[in-house]
This record gives sequence, C-alpha cells and structure tokens, in this order.
Amino acid sequence: MAANRSTTADRRARIEEMRRAEQARERRSRLITLGISGVVVLGLVGFGTFVLMKKSDEQDAKEAAAKAPIAGEKTWDAKKLGRNHVETAVKYDMKPPVGGDHNPVWMNCDGVVYDKPVADVNAVHSLEHGAVWVTYNKQADQGDVKKLAEKVGKTKYSLMSPVDDQSGKIMLSAWGKQVTVDGASDPRVDAFFTKYVQGPQTPEPGAACTGGLDGSGQGGTGMGQ
Repeated sequence: MAANRSTTADRRARIEEMRRAEQARERRSRLITLGISGVVVLGLVGFGTFVLMKKSDEQDAKEAAAKAPIAGEKTWDAKKLGRNHVETAVKYDMKPPVGGDHNPVWMNCDGVVYDKPVADVNAVHSLEHGAVWVTYNKQADQGDVKKLAEKVGKTKYSLMSPVDDQSGKIMLSAWGKQVTVDGASDPRVDAFFTKYVQGPQTPEPGAACTGGLDGSGQGGTGMGQ
C-alpha cells in the first residue's frame, strides 16, 4: 500500500510539474505576442508620423515655392491686359501672349499636348482660366520637349504647343506671367507650375479647361464663357 501511495504521489507531482511548465510557456507566449504587437503598433505609429511629416514638408515646400520669386520672370500689369471676347485677330505685345482680348473659345487645357501650333487668341483664353502654357521652338532639345510633354500630360490646367517664332527655346506662360527656361530640368519649371496653375493671377479660377477647341480646331461647346 505504501508503494502505491508513493507512486500516486510521484505521478501527481509530475503532473503538477508539467502543468506549471505549460503555464510558464503560455505566459512566455503571451509576453512575446504582446511584445511583437507593441513593436508593430509602434512601427505603424512611427510610419504614420513619418508619412504625415513628409506630406507636411512637401506642402510647406509647395507653399514656399508659391511665394518665392522666380528668377528671370517677366510680369505684365493684369489690369492693363484686355479681357474682351472678340471674333477678330488680335495683335499682342509679347510672344507668346500672356493675356489680352481673346476668342470666346479656349483651347482645351486639361493636360493637353499639341504637336502643332495653336491659335494665340484661343490659348490666351485658356490662360484666363488659370492654365500654364508651355511653348518651344525648333531649337529646343527633343529630350526636353518629351519630358515637358510628360509633365503637362499629368497636370490639369496646362497645355503645350510649338511656337516657332518665339525668342526662347522653351517658355512658360500664365496670365500676366512668363519665363524662359534652360531645359526641362530647370527648377523654375516646377516653380512656375506650382505658382501659376490655377494660381492667384487667374482672372477666372475654376473655369473649364475642357469643352473648348481640340488640336483639329473642332469643339467649342463652351463658347462665350
């Protein structure tokens, strides 16, 4: 009988030892899980903070670019630029024009790249709606032309076309504003877009850049706006 009691006691002791070991493993597993969860949460919080800070820095950079002067930029008094709608040809004081009387129909400027010249009187109407107009002559490097076309294609309220008789190889125009740049990588390109696409110089902010003329001279459903 004593031997049986001893065997039973040993069995119980082993069972209790196994139970304690299992509980210890469970505690360790919980601690590991909590630790990993904490690291993940901290990582997500840190990443979220990084993203927010990055966006904030980008916004600050854009605001700074919008306020900073652009080297070599020419400015015309917006109050002296005519804004009448006319059906006749208009003689502009600058090439490409940056404002003045213009045709009732604008050129489509929703990120449109034209491979042929467009009429000044229609493009000026696009500028009135807040578009940036990128132009180039035959001396412009084709690599730069391609890069600028890609940028315009991704930017609403912008258009691009050749102007063979302009003085600079590459020029950017907005209502009352114009700059000649050295190439597509010139930092003034981004600065000009940031500052003047639907910028404060826009006489009619929010006006349409679609519904006008296309490259073939067709369209014009928004005439008179």
